[in-house]
Amino acid sequence: MARSKSKHQSTRGSLIELVTIVAVALGLALGIQAFLVKPFRIPSESMVPTLEVGQRVLVDRVSFRFSDPDRGDIVVFKPPLGSESNQCGAQHSSDSACPRSTPERSDTNFIKRVVGTPGDRLKVIDGAVYINGKRQKEEFARLDSECEICNLPKEITIPQDQYFMMGDNRGESADSREWGPVPKKWIIGKAFMTYWPPRRIGIL
Repeated sequence: MARSKSKHQSTRGSLIELVTIVAVALGLALGIQAFLVKPFRIPSESMVPTLEVGQRVLVDRVSFRFSDPDRGDIVVFKPPLGSESNQCGAQHSSDSACPRSTPERSDTNFIKRVVGTPGDRLKVIDGAVYINGKRQKEEFARLDSECEICNLPKEITIPQDQYFMMGDNRGESADSREWGPVPKKWIIGKAFMTYWPPRRIGIL
């Protein structure tokens, strides 16, 4: 009888241990997602050909707490309120990009590439970005010379602590050209790896 009771207690102890391990593992996974790495699904064609619709990436939520985004980084961020209707936060001429966003942020998540950093003088010609008068090397971009916001030859200056975002698919992207630069505090993190579909697994 004592052996049976001991065996029962041992089984029960193993079960409790297993449940505890699973709970801890789940808690760690949720914690990692909340504070370190977050998965993100590509919702539109704005980043084609770099990222396809439905492709999934991992986003580093930590690095930008200790460093600033660089030109060329692909980032997930909260766009300004009104971005869904391409609302700019300032009056500007039709031959320049939006120089300032609305003061409040949206609750949605966007993914774009950083093309301009604080203090940069920026213009767009034939879909290509010019920074301080110099055309940027953008092998990743699908340029377009005819879209409505692909020719903005009048320079704007990007405000301090803000970043100018554009999609790689220049003719099919609603971005900072229409709704302005994004404050650093609205940037969630840097996309560093694609993990789905399997044929597109790799480092960004």
